Amino acid sequence: MFTTDCPFLENELLDVARLFKSRPQSVEHAFRYENGVFENDFIIDGEPFSFSNQAFVQDELHFKRLERRFAKLALYQILSKKYGESTPWGALTGIRPTKLAYMEQEEGRDFHALFEQMQVRADNVALVEKILRTQAGIYEKKDENTAYFVSLPFCPTKCAYCSFITAPIDKTRHFLPDYLTCLEKEISASKDQIKRIRSTYIGGGTPFALDTPELERVLKALIPLNPAEKEYTVEAGRPDVFSEEKLQLLKTYGVNRICINPQTFSDETLRAIGRKHTVKDFYHAYEMSEKYGFSVNIDLIAGLEGETVESFQKGIEQACALGADNITVHCLCLKSGAKLKEETCFLENGLVSDMVACSRELLSIAGYLPYYMYRQKYQVGNNENVGWTKKGKACVYNIDVMEETASNFAVGSNAVSKRVYNSLNRIERFASPKDLKTYIEKIDEIIEKKRKFFE
Repeated sequence: MFTTDCPFLENELLDVARLFKSRPQSVEHAFRYENGVFENDFIIDGEPFSFSNQAFVQDELHFKRLERRFAKLALYQILSKKYGESTPWGALTGIRPTKLAYMEQEEGRDFHALFEQMQVRADNVALVEKILRTQAGIYEKKDENTAYFVSLPFCPTKCAYCSFITAPIDKTRHFLPDYLTCLEKEISASKDQIKRIRSTYIGGGTPFALDTPELERVLKALIPLNPAEKEYTVEAGRPDVFSEEKLQLLKTYGVNRICINPQTFSDETLRAIGRKHTVKDFYHAYEMSEKYGFSVNIDLIAGLEGETVESFQKGIEQACALGADNITVHCLCLKSGAKLKEETCFLENGLVSDMVACSRELLSIAGYLPYYMYRQKYQVGNNENVGWTKKGKACVYNIDVMEETASNFAVGSNAVSKRVYNSLNRIERFASPKDLKTYIEKIDEIIEKKRKFFE
């Protein structure tokens, strides 16, 4: 049971409670503000707690921020002491700690003080500091900047941990001809609505699940936007759908960055999560890609079932040995729609924090720098996802999108566009239909609504 006299805090406080393996049976919360003091009273399973925080309030927006911050911190302190548990990010529940750090700096404050107040672990404070340094020279807040995203929600198979709106392509291929026609139409309509494209990203799904002629239709449609002059990424994805023909096609159309995602260097784990490729297939795909000169990102996941710290460490070492420009370390996160989420209500793996620590150490030794980071709900061990890069090779798209400093013009099914107003500190969102059939049926309506959204 949960009650609060501040409805807008309900989800925030529930997020704090979900950080803990142990959960209270009942939480009652009451807030008041008197003479510059924020008062938060809780009754947790019948036991009362009170917290007072005095702070100078700048304006109404700042007041709401402090109201949220002190309430979350109070509940975190209660539950942490009650259950003897702590989390890597303390009372911070937001998905973008680096964005919060930038905001503190822009308002003339040292973000370290806030993070320490929220009981963020010292090594994570240091991680945020390193990411901000790596982003220097790329991080840019200009309203005209745009990241362009193309959604191809088709995969060879659906992985056990995946919550994306995808299905095996053999079940959705009949949608492809009409889907590509609608995608071409939406891309064409967008070319006069964008001021400055900083990067283009074709993602999924698994774009390489498409046959070469189908993929070429998408690449050809993007030519008027001239993405080849900027960072141009295709999330090629799974090694089992790579071919020389598709790689040559990307090169022909000016793609300069691809993602090859093994997720793990264990054949046993690959079978367990529903992947149809092997580690050998990954190496073959990587070797094929090398001759085309792409900047390459490799994705790995910490916390996959059955993996040990030692096996995960071996995977990190193998990724580093290949010398990819970017290596992204994700922590397993299960959301509604993922097969594994249906089998568990609390995501726990005591080894994941050790895996994260191992990845940080090994990647740093290998010369990689952390360049972006985000967190998710229901993430193993309440950890985070971190992108690592060789010096000077950071992905602009990931920085712009994760820090929300550039608008994101997203086309296709299940694509979420964002209009960023940096000067107003405001972000507006436009979500296209998730399922393919509805997207195809409503394409004209989607184009018109998006035109108004971005005008």
